[in-house]
Amino acid sequence: MHKLWLLRSRGPLWLVMALLITVTAGTGCKTAYYATMEKFGVAKRDLLKKRVLAARDEQKEAGEQFKDALTKLQELYRFDGGKLEAAYRELEGEYKNSAALADSVHKRVKDMETVANDLFREWEAELAEITTPSLQAASRRQLLETRTRYDSMAVALKKAEQSMDPVLRQLKDHVLFLKHNLNAQAIASLKGEAASIQTEIGRLINDMNASIAKADEFIKTLEQP
Repeated sequence: MHKLWLLRSRGPLWLVMALLITVTAGTGCKTAYYATMEKFGVAKRDLLKKRVLAARDEQKEAGEQFKDALTKLQELYRFDGGKLEAAYRELEGEYKNSAALADSVHKRVKDMETVANDLFREWEAELAEITTPSLQAASRRQLLETRTRYDSMAVALKKAEQSMDPVLRQLKDHVLFLKHNLNAQAIASLKGEAASIQTEIGRLINDMNASIAKADEFIKTLEQP
């Protein structure tokens, strides 16, 4: 009774939130979730746009975070005295932030793929319901074009997503090495590894920029009437 009173007292927004939480509580509730969203005017096409935007924005943020981590690592390479422990802790923090954002990117891309697959599956099934041959053919062409553009964009996003893993591994190696060898000699020995990780981060940033551009292109096609 208390929960029902709370919903009534907070207005429609709380009711919508409660409904969404209810229908998404289990893994088998995707259909109910889509149906609920459509009642509020949010179709799968709109959801796909939102998921692509979320994946794109998360990659942008992750790219900036990896740049920050590289900057902090370069500062350690140039270490010439001072608070080494503090510098190490800052690098450790940058690694943890990078790893957290990488996990978030993985989730965003997975969410995007789920909605895309559901949208295309529904579109394909509904083609059979169109009885006018010319309209059915036009809809099928649009489906193929949309799917082709999506696949091209998804490949770019996945490439950028996968580029994070080798960078994270190298960052983790540096952090663990410094944890066990926190002295000036250890810092000096890491300089030989600088070129490798800088190359990986450069490749990652390039992949992310390419995927972001592809996402922007795809989003524009979804916005066309």
